[in-house]
Amino acid sequence: MINSMTGYGAAQGQFNGVSYIVEIRTVNNRYLKTRIKLPEPLTFLEEDIEKLLQAELSRGMVSYILRLKNASADVLFDIDQTALQTVAEQLGRIVSVSDIKFTLNIGDLLTLPGIVQPVSPDEKTAKQTRKRILGATREAIKELKQMRAAEGTALAADLNSHCEAIKQDLERIRARSKTALRQYRKKLKKRVNELLAEAKIELDATTLAREIAIFADKSDISEELARLGSHLQQFARTCRANKQAGRRLDFISQEMLRETNTIASKTSDMEISRCMVDIKCRIDRIKEQVQNVE
Repeated sequence: MINSMTGYGAAQGQFNGVSYIVEIRTVNNRYLKTRIKLPEPLTFLEEDIEKLLQAELSRGMVSYILRLKNASADVLFDIDQTALQTVAEQLGRIVSVSDIKFTLNIGDLLTLPGIVQPVSPDEKTAKQTRKRILGATREAIKELKQMRAAEGTALAADLNSHCEAIKQDLERIRARSKTALRQYRKKLKKRVNELLAEAKIELDATTLAREIAIFADKSDISEELARLGSHLQQFARTCRANKQAGRRLDFISQEMLRETNTIASKTSDMEISRCMVDIKCRIDRIKEQVQNVE
């Protein structure tokens, strides 16, 4: 069964007294695109998280956010005391040899580049942190995929309802196309006879048959109806058999619309034309929904 590209998953845990929360949101996109937002001390995990997302998901815009709670300052950041002392000494020397007067504020010094830096964990801590965060990420992905599967079930039901309605319209069109040809024959004969009545000339049966044959050939939609029916069958099989069928379904729906336009251009029957308008509307709805399929 197909999956939706829309979903949400979350997981949380605790390590070294720090609580962390992983959140993953996805929306539809033509390709797989990820946006990963990590706290500065954990940016070393970005590549591993990227690989995990690519391995588990095939399409969609993926927004990944990792948040930390109850993290102390010494866990997140480190102050380069040597750099801070160097800056303070240089400012002191400038004050001593100039007439500049100012108040030295330690808070202002901390905003200077290179003074406050994210803590780089040692190898053991980094390994443990990677294991915990990636484990939470897998849990969030699992929840995300469950939601995408549930959304996919709803999408499949909606797509199937439109396909079934199109099939019913096709049956009406097949029946109507035979009636339309007979009505055209009667209408053509009556019209020509009315025009030739004053001249007392009757329409030759062979000529009438030839004109009807030409009309039948130009308005023959049997091949298009067969192809459209085949596309509907392919569409249904793809929905049942493929979880990652978005691109294929998009292509099939485009072919369905192409056949529909050809049928509409060939027919002059009002009832068939009305059916074709309904089918076009349903295919447009199908194309819109397919954009959400993974």
